[in-house]
Amino acid sequence: MAVGKGKVYTWFEGSWQDGNTAIIRAADHVAWLGSQVFDGARAFEGVMPDLDLHCARLTRSAEALGMIPTTSGEEIAALVRDRVKAFPKEAELYIRPMMWSTESGAGVIDLDPESTAFAICIEEMAMPSIEGFSLTVAPYRRPRQDMALTEAKAGSLYANNARIMAYARKHGYSNALSLDVDGNVAETASTNVFLIRDGVVFTPVPTGCFLNGLTRQRVIGLLRADGYEVVETTLTLDDFRQADEIFATGNIAKVMPVSKLEDRDLGIGSVSLRARQLYWEFAHSAPAQVSAA
Repeated sequence: MAVGKGKVYTWFEGSWQDGNTAIIRAADHVAWLGSQVFDGARAFEGVMPDLDLHCARLTRSAEALGMIPTTSGEEIAALVRDRVKAFPKEAELYIRPMMWSTESGAGVIDLDPESTAFAICIEEMAMPSIEGFSLTVAPYRRPRQDMALTEAKAGSLYANNARIMAYARKHGYSNALSLDVDGNVAETASTNVFLIRDGVVFTPVPTGCFLNGLTRQRVIGLLRADGYEVVETTLTLDDFRQADEIFATGNIAKVMPVSKLEDRDLGIGSVSLRARQLYWEFAHSAPAQVSAA
């Protein structure tokens, strides 16, 4: 089942196909050992911000997992731009390129680096509303880089993310903060996270247990250029519980204000809205990001 439940196009084995195409066989390495990496980008309002960076990160993730990428980030971005033209200009799309291994190496559970397969899935998926986004705190920790392949955007990492999200949903929240092995806040199940206190923006410093997201990096740069002090540092749950505002960054919503943390109503703060406004201005002003649709 597709995520967005709208129109879907799949690039696989050299051509675009209409629909949610089957791409993995029962005996493929990825089917039983999880050797898959992916990335995500967005098209909305006729723009595709940082598409080139997302596509380039896919190939780096593949290399981190031990694969030899079959195509370059530039080639992936070109394929995406071409297919996005098939959608209406105002379409809101989730763009997901991915690579995986089909064959085992000599040790069976390891992968054959040269057996890399490649696909792109583009599907209609609406941008979420900024109203009512809430966070709880999950009991599940994020692994260190010596425990898991945290430098890659690997599908195998997302089983842990999924149970964090399931915990949040079960308890009536949109998402959940998760901690690192030392008990400090890492991120949520699916986004990087920021807090504002006395006008200063704080965010967990990357320690290797979570991805230093592309949207995270972009928003930090935009806020600093706009005159805000942004501090990357170690943050505890108490820091978040005492925050004036909280917002999250990620590919699905880009910048999402947090209205509630646990039982505390935060509302939508001015700095969170400014971060979102700055991102939208960037997306519409950078010529390289504009869709050809």
